[in-house]
Amino acid sequence: MPLTTSTHFSSALNGTPLSLAAIDIGTNSIHMVIAQIDAKLPAFKIIAREKDTVRLGDRDPKTRNLTPEAIARALSSLRRCQDLANSFGATQIIATATSATREAPNGKAFIRQVEAELGLQIELISGPEEARRIYLGVFSGIEFTAAQPHIIIDIGGGSTELILADRQDARFLSSTKVGAVRLSHEFVAHDPITPGELQYLQAYVRGMLERSVEQIRAHLRPGEPPPRLIGTSGTIETLMTLCAEASEAGVPTLLNGYTVRREQLEAIAAQLAGMSYTERLQLPGLNERRAEIISAGAVVLIEAMQMLGLEQLTLCERALREGMIVDWMLKNGLIEDKLLYQSEIRQRNVQQLAQRYGVDNDYSKTVARFALELFDALQGKLHFWQEPERQLLWTAAMLHNSGLYISHAAHHKHSYYLIRNGELLGYSENEVEIVANLARYHRKSKPKKKHENFQALPDKRSRQLVEQLSALLRLAVALDRRQIGAVANIHCTYDVNHRQLYLDLTPRDPGDRCELEIWNLNYKKDVFEEEFDVSLEVAIAVSA
Repeated sequence: MPLTTSTHFSSALNGTPLSLAAIDIGTNSIHMVIAQIDAKLPAFKIIAREKDTVRLGDRDPKTRNLTPEAIARALSSLRRCQDLANSFGATQIIATATSATREAPNGKAFIRQVEAELGLQIELISGPEEARRIYLGVFSGIEFTAAQPHIIIDIGGGSTELILADRQDARFLSSTKVGAVRLSHEFVAHDPITPGELQYLQAYVRGMLERSVEQIRAHLRPGEPPPRLIGTSGTIETLMTLCAEASEAGVPTLLNGYTVRREQLEAIAAQLAGMSYTERLQLPGLNERRAEIISAGAVVLIEAMQMLGLEQLTLCERALREGMIVDWMLKNGLIEDKLLYQSEIRQRNVQQLAQRYGVDNDYSKTVARFALELFDALQGKLHFWQEPERQLLWTAAMLHNSGLYISHAAHHKHSYYLIRNGELLGYSENEVEIVANLARYHRKSKPKKKHENFQALPDKRSRQLVEQLSALLRLAVALDRRQIGAVANIHCTYDVNHRQLYLDLTPRDPGDRCELEIWNLNYKKDVFEEEFDVSLEVAIAVSA
């Protein structure tokens, strides 16, 4: 039974996460994600995915109807989606259809046929509504900086969505009929594309996108920093993967938050335009269907970036399907404040990951509190990191013990692996690597050049950050050695002339001398002392 109110939802859950399946019926593909929703956070995590390239956009050239063959492929795919959703115990399946179904004269008949044969209700959404839900999906998957506007681009099979948004709301939503499948069918007759076809295609795309770009510029506010460009969905993800393959570093483990420059994308687009279909098939990550349409999709992306005057593109792995889930949660009262939902994206996902790996929440909060207190007390004295680095330290402190989920032995190394591969949303690739390294070095060996994970950090600044903040994290862990919250408060005094740091502890129980915590601090302080070139003395605070 569909759940329509938060009261009904909460009573139905009774503390148990609910699974929701979201199906996106697009021009090129049918995608489904199955999400497990935690109403208490509120948050969700993707537990399964399904994708079929059904090409609903291969419409009859004369009537523009969806063809019987395409409909048959779609029905077969939707039936598989239903079976998979049922196998995961999905309480509800929500489905939307976009460009191809929206424009086909028999699109609504197709929707009625699906309901009659499968019992699946499909919501046909407009272009602007599609853009709004893409915004919600991106909103749930990547951190929006407070003062900076963000432009989101989603290149689908039949349309391209351009969205101007900030942490408050989407300021402008647009959907333009320039999709990778549509353009390939209408403008590309040769393999490889001829120079004349390419020039005509570029001019056509510029003309089609011109109005949306002008509207975005009109909605930018005086004095704002330049917008950040975020790309999403299959075409852009493929292009960015090709850029990563061509780079020295290779394809990162986590693509969410991965950033490339326009010149890299332009080089890939030029390469694709000069290749035949058979040659494109040899490229890593390109299947048969994607290889057919990727050149046209690349044209859309390059033209949009040039028209917007933007030099970098950041990938978000969440899009329409995840936006459907967020929209459902909003409608069902699970997210009362969308701004709060965005501003706490990191905290929610850290809590989700901690829950997944059975982390002791109270203990982690205590360690995180000590870590931040040390960070704040020593800022401007022993280190000069700012709020972004402070947030990374908090994240690492919350997750440093996650490796216990695998084994107590070498659990710091397991923590690195789990954090590195745990879909930590709201963080860039580099930030995830830093957090994982901080957790890796909360105990045992200090960071060393010979360690592969330390070498994986992209630059000297990131390595220095890990060296210094992991030293702080070691002290924070030692401060709760018994994991009972024995230390209530800490006070730091720094003697700059003698490079001496005094750490006074106030026990929660006045009769507790915190001997194990003091012993552990003295045992672990050598890494801290060496890193900051100071001497550390620890004592119980003298009562006033």
